Amino acid sequence: MTERPARRLLAVSAAFTVAAGVFVLGSAQSQTRGRDDLSDKDLRRVQAITALTTDFSKAEPYEAMSAGAATSLAKIDRNSFSHFSENITFKERETFKLGNALFQKLWVSSPSSTQASDGLGPLYNARSCQSCHIKDGRGHPPEDTADATSMFLRLARPAATPEEAAALKNFQVMSLPDPTYGRQLQDQAITGLKAEGRMVIAYTEQSVTLAGGDVVRLRRPTYSVADLAYGTLDATTTLSPRVTQPMLGLGLIEAIHAADILALADPDDANGDGISGKAAIAVDPKTGKPALGRFGWKAQSATVRQQSADAFAFDIGISTPEVPLHQGDCMPAQTACIERPDGAQKRLGDAEAPPPVMDLVTFYAENLAVPARRKASFAETLAGKRLFYETGCVSCHHPKFVTRRDAANAAQAFQLIWPYSDFLLHDMGEGLADGQQVGVASGQEWRTPPLWGIGLTKTVNGHTFFLHDGRARSLTEAILWHGGEGQKSRDRFATLEKHDRDALLTFLESL
Repeated sequence: MTERPARRLLAVSAAFTVAAGVFVLGSAQSQTRGRDDLSDKDLRRVQAITALTTDFSKAEPYEAMSAGAATSLAKIDRNSFSHFSENITFKERETFKLGNALFQKLWVSSPSSTQASDGLGPLYNARSCQSCHIKDGRGHPPEDTADATSMFLRLARPAATPEEAAALKNFQVMSLPDPTYGRQLQDQAITGLKAEGRMVIAYTEQSVTLAGGDVVRLRRPTYSVADLAYGTLDATTTLSPRVTQPMLGLGLIEAIHAADILALADPDDANGDGISGKAAIAVDPKTGKPALGRFGWKAQSATVRQQSADAFAFDIGISTPEVPLHQGDCMPAQTACIERPDGAQKRLGDAEAPPPVMDLVTFYAENLAVPARRKASFAETLAGKRLFYETGCVSCHHPKFVTRRDAANAAQAFQLIWPYSDFLLHDMGEGLADGQQVGVASGQEWRTPPLWGIGLTKTVNGHTFFLHDGRARSLTEAILWHGGEGQKSRDRFATLEKHDRDALLTFLESL
């Protein structure tokens, strides 16, 4: 694409105006009256409480309650990411549990005697949502095992025709599929079909020496595919590895006012700080109009429901009203796949996962609680927090927001939350590049992932693999992989004395 991303964002900014009120794309200081859900009095309160702190002598008010009144106060254990928001109603807790049952449900191929449970695939990566989002947490690369259930390869290619280029430019599609293998490499298939192939990962290692002489070994992955069952990939198709992300606080993220995210965007780096985050643009399937992208590694989804529908279609092969693909990611060239029976039950609707299923799964995903902070007021945590600010990490990992007062669910309304993300796209350099454009996100750009809950990854998921492909085996490695807009912060971290690095990691582990 030749058109500058910033200009494209400005061209569609009118699409956000109705939702976000009056705003200016630029620094947070440029925002004057973006919150159309607040009175002037409340706006002043919100601006005061979300301002970046300069006092690191004590914890900020309510800082330990990462998700406001929705924060989970349950004991810390393997189920810490699977609790419902504390402030949902008793009736909503029943809805949450029903959604949880559907989230864990194992789908089967069609036809089946278990009606309303069939429609799997025919090509797929997992049989249930829970299979990928293990304990509602973070996925991992296949380490010493062939199990790649919580990691997959996203496939995409450049436009080959003017019509395809127009579809990308107008956000009719976020990316273009491989002509034979579709949007995703499916490594499993129902009986009678061959899986598309399997992901192959090879690592090389490189050393980084930190201040004080500590040496960290970073592993650089390369990706390829093997055992392709339906011919070759298109010569221009790129492979983007993705591990599944934690499910925490998704409804609260959706309840952040668009103006507050847009106010942090600075796509042309007008303030000269080296950080040029830009807003992602997605299409809201409910309205068919451009909307602010918030979810996914490249912020390609505008809503939790959209993200869920895409996962049903492309991970499991289940159709929904939002993505009505009965054969999932099967492409026209895969005739044996296309000809397989689907699991849509006319008495339940025209989709394998009809509206009631989507309602329950979406509610579940929106209301998975964020655990309370640990040791937020401890001296070492506060020292690490100060260094987190001083090294510039907060330039992208924006600490806090107050959600919309008019959020669709009262449980997410007007909550002070601490996700530590600006939900914008940032150039993270060549080292983390996947070469794959998704919407306005280039092959080097990624959405800032929220950090809440990151310190419980080992407790919940039994590993400490981070970044989009799990290459980092620790938080230290994850920081050292930051390039591009994150390079300065990465270099500052590398030059800290060991006790300061340890303090910063203690802060991260408290989140």
